[in-house]
Amino acid sequence: MFRPLSIFIGARYTRAKRRNHFISFISMTSMIGLALGVLAMIVVLSVMNGFQREMSSRILGMVPHAVIAGVTPLDDWKPAAAAAMKNPEVTAAVPFTEMEGMFSYKGSMQPIQISGVDPALEHKVSIVAQHITQGRLEDLKAGEFGVVVGEITARRFRLNVGDKLTLIVPEVSNAPGGITPRLQRLTVVGVFKVGAELDGSMALINVADAAQMQRWKPDQVQGVRLALKDLYTAPQVSAAIVAGLGADYRADDWTHTQGSLFSAMKMEKTMIGLLLLMIVAVAAFNIIATLIMVVNDKGADIAILRTIGATPGQIMTIFMVQGTVIGIVGTIIGGVLGVIAAINVSEMVGWLERVTGQHIFSSDVYFINNLPSQLQWEDVVLICSAGFILSFLATLYPAWRAAQIQPAYALRYE
Repeated sequence: MFRPLSIFIGARYTRAKRRNHFISFISMTSMIGLALGVLAMIVVLSVMNGFQREMSSRILGMVPHAVIAGVTPLDDWKPAAAAAMKNPEVTAAVPFTEMEGMFSYKGSMQPIQISGVDPALEHKVSIVAQHITQGRLEDLKAGEFGVVVGEITARRFRLNVGDKLTLIVPEVSNAPGGITPRLQRLTVVGVFKVGAELDGSMALINVADAAQMQRWKPDQVQGVRLALKDLYTAPQVSAAIVAGLGADYRADDWTHTQGSLFSAMKMEKTMIGLLLLMIVAVAAFNIIATLIMVVNDKGADIAILRTIGATPGQIMTIFMVQGTVIGIVGTIIGGVLGVIAAINVSEMVGWLERVTGQHIFSSDVYFINNLPSQLQWEDVVLICSAGFILSFLATLYPAWRAAQIQPAYALRYE
């Protein structure tokens, strides 16, 4: 089988046992360092993807994907819901009412966002029913002024099912101050825990009770809440639905309420990825030191090749092949081990907790009790490509230096 001379000799140099064992050691450490850097990048980015997935499923499973609200309270929400369901991206549309207020209990106070929901329909657009730890969502019956609070709120006030607390809602009035507080006594009928900050900032009541507290008609609601197939189409989908409904409606979506959090998470992933790339770069550029020592060691061989007709380009290619092979092997090893580790990191952490008897992620401290991981193949391809490119770039200077060796100078002392 035909192989170019430079590739044949470069591959032979890679396989051959060198007389200088120190060079072999440096070459091996470069390969190992590159593999460890690639492995670390794949595992860390997979864990960050897992955290982002957990936060997305918990937070965006609770807050509305998109909202179609009336400029004034809606007497009948079903026409707006029917118009929204005509959009192929919408999977569900249910009524809702939102209020801002304060919880008061035994002298302690806390700001809270109240969501008025229909207990029979809420499961179509929210995961809250799956995360009720005390009571039931169905206990939010119209006229009884029940409330389902988050686990952080319940822990802060030491609340249990059956306890009563006061909701204070501001109301615009003709009083001198312009705003007067309106108080409503609520009974705790349930506690939810989704493992996010919403456990301390959100509470649920029946949508009919919310209308009564707002002094609306019993069937009036603020708007309809939508669940979408693709969260990232929420701005476009909600705007298109409102455009069809007319000027009496307005649109809102999760990017206005939670967008800053996910932008920060994306930026954090990017910055950590760049920092870890420095590890790969250091390992890849160790190849420079390896190849420079190889060039010095093979000076006589280079001179002989030049005297029998090898061109500077061929000499340069020989050492580029040798360095690139080191980089490719290291990157492939790191990629394979990184994929295996990323897939099994949750099980490995669980095994470590069982062996040591210590909980690394305690549910009492963190919002999650395990180490999530989500391997994304585009990340693997990007990381391995970066390893290949950096390894190739690291070969250019030593290979150029080898091509500049003059035969007479190299053979002078041979």
